[in-house]
Formats: sequence, C-alpha cells, structure tokens
Amino acid sequence: MVNATERTSVFDFLVLPGAAIACAGILGLVVGSFLNVVILRLPARLLHDWRQQSREMLELEAETATTPPGLVWESSHCPKCKHKLGLLENIPLLSWLALRGRCRHCSAPISAQYPLVELLTGLCSAAIVWKFGFTLQSGAGLLLTWALIALSGIDLRTQLLPDQITLPLLWLGLLSSLIPVFVGSGDSVLGAALGYLSLWSVYWIFKFATGKEGMGYGDFKLLGALGAWMGPWALLPTVLLSSLVGAIVGGIFLVVRGEDRSTPIPFGPFIAIAGWIWFLFADPLSGIYRHLFGLT
Repeated sequence: MVNATERTSVFDFLVLPGAAIACAGILGLVVGSFLNVVILRLPARLLHDWRQQSREMLELEAETATTPPGLVWESSHCPKCKHKLGLLENIPLLSWLALRGRCRHCSAPISAQYPLVELLTGLCSAAIVWKFGFTLQSGAGLLLTWALIALSGIDLRTQLLPDQITLPLLWLGLLSSLIPVFVGSGDSVLGAALGYLSLWSVYWIFKFATGKEGMGYGDFKLLGALGAWMGPWALLPTVLLSSLVGAIVGGIFLVVRGEDRSTPIPFGPFIAIAGWIWFLFADPLSGIYRHLFGLT
C-alpha cells in the first residue's frame, strides 16, 4: 500500500516539467500501440456490422463469415501466419526495431504503420504536456490528440471517419466547456454548430455546382468537434491551414503515385493536423493570422 508520503513524492516528481513530459511520451507510445489496433480493427468491425444489419433489413440470412477481432480482448497476431505475439514482441516501437520490421516466425514484413503511429502518439503526447504541464488541460488535450490520430489513420486507410469516435469527441468538447477547460459553453456550442454547418454548406454548394461529392459527412462532424473544443474563432484558421496542407501534401501524393486530380484524397487527416496545430500553437499563429489579414 502506498502511504501519503510516497504519494506526495510521486506527485512532486510528476509536476517536474521534464519528468511529466517524459512520462507523457512513454504513455503515448503505449497508447499508440492501442491506436494501431483501433485503426486496423474498428473499420473491419463496422463493415461487418453494417453488412449484417443490411441483410437483416432485407430479411436475408446472416452471413457465416468470421466476426472480425475486437479492440480489447483478442491478442495481437501476425496477419500472415497468425502467430500470437508475446510480451517481448509487443513493446511499442522497440519490438519493431528489434525484429527489424519482420515477423519472428514467418519473416513476413510488419507494416511501418505500427512504429510510426506509436512514435507520433508519443511525440504528440509529450508536446501536449510540454504546452499545458501537469494539469487538467493536459488530460483533456491528450484525449483530443489520441482521437485525432485514430481518426486520421482510419481515414487514410478507408476514407471513413467513424461516428464511434467523432461524436464522443464532439460531446467531450461540449462537456469540457462546462468547467470550462479551454472555452466557455457559449463558444463551444457556437463552434460546434458553425464547424459542422460551414463544411456542410461547402459540400452542398459544390455538389449542386458539379454534381459530385467533394467530402464526406465525417469531415463536417470532425470540424464541429474541433469547434466544440476550441470555439468558433479557431474554425477559419483550421480550414485555411488544412486546405493549404491538403493542397501541398495531396499534390505531392498524386505526383508520386502518378494519379490524376480526380483521385479522391481523404480530407479528415488534414483537418485533424490543422486543428491540432492550432490547438497547440494558437497564440503565435493568431498573431501571424491577424497580420496576414490586416486585423492588427
């Protein structure tokens, strides 16, 4: 049992800036390992459930296909030989490096997504604690960061932004405004509404003008969620920054892949990147933003 003195010493250690940042980075590596599971398994489970529901509505017999593994209980395994990974094969980042990116049993290559997501989550988690310290804001910021990484990974792989993540993120932003953690309730509600309606309007204007769908409904919900967390004043910079990043990265992607401009590119990751950058660096970026648009 931990006594009061030991609890105090642990707290004193965690409030040290360097220690808190390091602990957040290590925690991020561990959470990143779980986010890989979410990115890979959640879309498969959703598609399986949607197929079953569709067959039920059409009064067809249920499929006998194997249910995809869950997010928590099923252990990780090699996708090729199905070898279940042991404890030493599941250490975030280090195991992939030690195995040189290959399965220990069948030597099949292990996707670089695993260490990249773990490393990204670790670095972003450390950055959040560097910004906010050992505070309630850091705890909330970590949840926001982890959700954005999961959504970005899923959208890049499947062009889906699941309601199972975007809607809880929206509600967490609204609920956090009751304290408030980042913005007050009025700004949070207004940010959520304007975030959703702004992209919703762009979607329908583009569809009426071209007959094509320029983005998905998940993008509306994601920007609405960011508006709930940061308020309405963060929306325009986020959209402008995401459009700039999307144009640059998307253009490079099309050139490298030899694709034409009609190739669909998920917009969710760019919204997430821009929103997270504004969330962390709003103060210096707002000065640049006001100067560019003559608002100073």
